[in-house]
Amino acid sequence: MSDLDRLDHRLVVGNCSGFYGDRLSAMREMLEGGPLDVLTGDYLAELTMLILGKDTMKDASLGYARTFVRQAEDCLGLALEGGVKIVANAGGLNPAGLADRLREVAKGLGLDASVAHVEGDDLRPRAEELGWEGALTANAYLGGFGIAAALRGGADVVVTGRVTDASLVVGPAVAHFGWGPTAYDELAGAVVAGHVLECGTQATGGNFSGFRSLPHDGRPLGFPLAELGADGSSVITKHDGTGGAVTVDTVTAQLVYEIQSTHYLGPDVTTELDSVQLEQQGPDRVAISGVRGSAPPEQLKVCVNELGGFRNSVELVLTGLDIEEKAEWVRRQLAPALRAASVTWTRTATPPPDADTEEGASCLLRCTVMDPSPDPVGRAFTSEAVELALGSYPGFTMTAPPGPPTPYGVYRPAYVDRAAVTHTVVHADGSREEVPDPTTFGEVPPDAGLRPSPYPAPADALNRRMPLGSFVHARSGDKGGDANLGLWVVHDGSEKYDARVTWLTKLITPKKIHELVPEAADLEVEVFVLPNLGAVNVLVRGLLGQGVAASTRFDPQAKGLGEWVRSRIVHIQEGLL
Repeated sequence: MSDLDRLDHRLVVGNCSGFYGDRLSAMREMLEGGPLDVLTGDYLAELTMLILGKDTMKDASLGYARTFVRQAEDCLGLALEGGVKIVANAGGLNPAGLADRLREVAKGLGLDASVAHVEGDDLRPRAEELGWEGALTANAYLGGFGIAAALRGGADVVVTGRVTDASLVVGPAVAHFGWGPTAYDELAGAVVAGHVLECGTQATGGNFSGFRSLPHDGRPLGFPLAELGADGSSVITKHDGTGGAVTVDTVTAQLVYEIQSTHYLGPDVTTELDSVQLEQQGPDRVAISGVRGSAPPEQLKVCVNELGGFRNSVELVLTGLDIEEKAEWVRRQLAPALRAASVTWTRTATPPPDADTEEGASCLLRCTVMDPSPDPVGRAFTSEAVELALGSYPGFTMTAPPGPPTPYGVYRPAYVDRAAVTHTVVHADGSREEVPDPTTFGEVPPDAGLRPSPYPAPADALNRRMPLGSFVHARSGDKGGDANLGLWVVHDGSEKYDARVTWLTKLITPKKIHELVPEAADLEVEVFVLPNLGAVNVLVRGLLGQGVAASTRFDPQAKGLGEWVRSRIVHIQEGLL
């Protein structure tokens, strides 16, 4: 393919995994479902790195996503036959080990596959020197230029450790279009496409607050793909005949997922999220354009996981009358056994009077204990709870017998100078290529807090008390210990859309979030406006404590936070309904 032909050809990149544990059949479905140039898979998350770290404690040869090997055994021949490159971050803490395992798989299948891997992100050997004493994992987020170098070197399969999720798309685009490190707008466009693809079916209707508008025909949701252009623009779509839908709203749902401010910092480029423009081009086709980028920050983000200690819990069922008194009695009875460093009691809502089922007349009381040592959260805790079975409140029962203590991890973000990281590609022939750092860097924008709304204040009008979700969608998730909440106005063709966006961007302030989420009353809240998306993005700092693995919350990853906020009652102008 000539340089001109390459630039004219839109690169078709698909996704077949949004997390370690996603649908195993997705790789084959994507390879058989329609045209593809590259198939990516995202297997890593902050929690996944902790899981893989624990794997390496048992067996140093592990540390990678083993389900990816099973997919490769099934599909590698199909990918090679179709000329589809596979790029995945399934290498986790051991990309070299995964690459070797894939070569064994290819040999066993009689296939000639060129497998390369990207390394340099793993900073465990230097963790203490860098100030992360006791770190189980410490991985810098690398960019896409290492992946690009591997593809230019002829790799059929590229596996990496901890690259940013979007880099799985940025790398193939750089290799295909020949972008340099200062092609900021093009790189930013690829970052946006990669961010939409990275969580798999979340872009085609998964976890979507507008799920009732989706076709419910029994087909599993299709995985998304992006058709990328040389200018960084893209079209998000999916293979024909697959379930779900690709709409401006489903794409917006993923765009506002787990971001922070309007400046999306990455190792290759800083993406200006408030420049993103979406347009429905037809059924299951959403165009992304207008994305602007600027120089990346000088430092790289690092995911640090530490073993925090041990945890355990008991869950008690309270039924019928005197719920408050029953809860108070059993708490007093258990108090002498609660010697752990951290004790957290939570309870579900009080059941309604005269419930017509026993379950409806019940609520749950949960006690979670955490300690650096397993002893205070082991039998010393669980035996006391069990021994109360015949000597506590009426109707005493547990949802399950207490188990042994389990270890938990603590996540914290850190930052490191690029000089501390050697971004390296190991080609299929064993040769090593060091990926140069950018030479120009941008300033990290200060946290701007609440962004002034670009819309005029709405006129006074008659208000009604209605759920926020009457015409507002939401998507929420975790960023370490922070909760991320995206809210945007539904794209339903209503002539009231602009007025609704005005209302939403005026309504959602840190003060309002404190009202809607009372649990965040004492926490820092930041709100950022994304006008082109008719959206606001909210960060609730510290809502999740020390991250999902250490959280004692009912919803430790804030996945349901958006749906709760949508159900909250607010004053909405009559003319907006």
